Amino acid sequence: MDLAGKVAIVTGGASGLGRATVEAYVAKGAKVAIFDLNEGNAKEVIGQLGQDKVAFWSVNVADEEQVKNAVAEVVAKFGALHICNNYAGIGNAVKTLSKKGVFPLDQYMAVININLVGTFNVSRYAAEQMANNEPINDDGGRGVIINTSSVAAYEGQVGQLAYSASKGGVVGMTLPMARDLASYGIRVNTIVPGLIHTPLFNMIPEEAYNSLKNSVCYPRRLGQPEEIAHLSVFIAENDYLNGECIRLDGAIRMQPR
Repeated sequence: MDLAGKVAIVTGGASGLGRATVEAYVAKGAKVAIFDLNEGNAKEVIGQLGQDKVAFWSVNVADEEQVKNAVAEVVAKFGALHICNNYAGIGNAVKTLSKKGVFPLDQYMAVININLVGTFNVSRYAAEQMANNEPINDDGGRGVIINTSSVAAYEGQVGQLAYSASKGGVVGMTLPMARDLASYGIRVNTIVPGLIHTPLFNMIPEEAYNSLKNSVCYPRRLGQPEEIAHLSVFIAENDYLNGECIRLDGAIRMQPR
């Protein structure tokens, strides 16, 4: 897929991995719709990149009507939809059982609803719009969905139960969703990040940061959001990449704690 002139939705696009991907897409000539709840950050991105190239919708990805309406509005504004990146996500640190008792169900469901249900929710409505596109290549391609999991899907640590379950669900959706959408010319892939240096890491003590950095096999550092964005661009551009979950983690394998 040639990204010039294409239209993307990036959930969680106001910061972190999502923002880096928005910037990478715009640099390639695409127009981007940010779905996020942080309007202030989104306006900053729009101010940097231009309101003719980036627009913002305040969207709770787990809300069916908000997502359905916002996706339709993106197509009405930009004329089509070719790419959907699902970055929006949350996490918590709660054990199945601890001195405080069992894992509260509402706290578990909050993570599942945003990370797993939200990813599915946005993907299905994005796919519905992509299916209306005229083919953009000789293979009959019409679009690509790029979801985001985590190495926690495979090596969840103590207290990551809900987060790992949600991200494992995203991994599990990848191939069947790709198979479901193959007849429409829509590819589906998932990025599986390791430890990526988002602003959250600026708030932890230096000793803890160095410990995390040293746990990476090679290169011995945290990943950068721009490296995730680079992978996202590659997935979008490479028309033969489909149904894959790609780890970008410096060969880290997380320990129990």
